[in-house]
Amino acid sequence: MANHQSAIKRIRQSEARRVHNKYYAKTARNAVRNLRATTDKEAASELLPKVTAMLDKLAKINVIHKNKAANLKSKLASHVNAL
Repeated sequence: MANHQSAIKRIRQSEARRVHNKYYAKTARNAVRNLRATTDKEAASELLPKVTAMLDKLAKINVIHKNKAANLKSKLASHVNAL
């Protein structure tokens, strides 16, 4: 176990960040899943900008990698265009 005050604080901080990041990553995965499951072109076109913005924000704060966000956005855009 940690012996220094700074190490104890770092453990607290990293646990809080882990829970926070896990929540937002899971929310983004659900949004992507919902968009992929959508078969209505109009609804998908309405959802795409929101999901794209969500992925961009997560990439910006390093919850997900920027290339992963770019790959997901590309796939989702081609899915919506194919509808």
